[in-house]
Amino acid sequence: MEIKCTLYNQNGTIKFGKNDYEEEKQLLTKKDEDFVYLSTQTVRLHEGDYFEIELSENHQYLVVQLDPSLAPSLIYIPNKKWRYDIRLGDEWREATHESVFNVKRTYCSVRVAKQFEMDQYQDLSINTHDLNYFTGAYPHASANVETRNDATFFALNAIDGVYANNSHGSYPYQSWGINQKKDAELKIDFGREVLISEVELTLRADFPHDNYWTQGTLVFSDGTEKTIQLKKTGKIQSFQMDSVKANWIVLKDLLKDSTLSSPFPALTQMSVYGKTILLP
Repeated sequence: MEIKCTLYNQNGTIKFGKNDYEEEKQLLTKKDEDFVYLSTQTVRLHEGDYFEIELSENHQYLVVQLDPSLAPSLIYIPNKKWRYDIRLGDEWREATHESVFNVKRTYCSVRVAKQFEMDQYQDLSINTHDLNYFTGAYPHASANVETRNDATFFALNAIDGVYANNSHGSYPYQSWGINQKKDAELKIDFGREVLISEVELTLRADFPHDNYWTQGTLVFSDGTEKTIQLKKTGKIQSFQMDSVKANWIVLKDLLKDSTLSSPFPALTQMSVYGKTILLP
């Protein structure tokens, strides 16, 4: 399967990079079978620059790492093109490691996932490359509320793999914040059918600043619902179930502890474990 990876300026022209020992700048684009990478020792990225990944086939599972500070992600791309916008504004910097897309020496890679990586039992929800809008890659997190439209409280923070929950606010304490909305809902979309057998929730536990949810409901795309009971703890809370085939999962009907004065429950991580049902 052919992969093309290109780094563009905000105006749509291909960016240049330069290595220390080279006189000439090189266009940051490459095409190859199953695996490509871009590397340079001198480049400056700006708000509005973007990566574009072009594929020769639909319905592909890729392992991507578009910046050395982002952990590799196994993602599903249903169509032949995926655009990833580079976000460098101050509001985004608060919610990410300070080096993400912010160094001149950099490396990124995109490859076709190995068969065992697709087949294995795993966290189906983690995506370190998710944004607060759908980019064409799954899994993707969204919500009906995100506190003050602040990046440190975006839904995507619940699937970024960062479990630090003993504080709140800027990185590494980003979380999904609900702005005290009583009917707050978080949705994780997988983009295809998966088989789910366990969900883990890690509540933000910056007590006494935080409240916490005592109960919630997991709703699956096939109509299955499961009510869960939660505890006041910073530890991971796990909920097993009979295997459910679903394209998405929603966390809703969240009830906070009415005995606590704090109005601020929040979610640090939501992990959904199971297996991918591969397309024929």
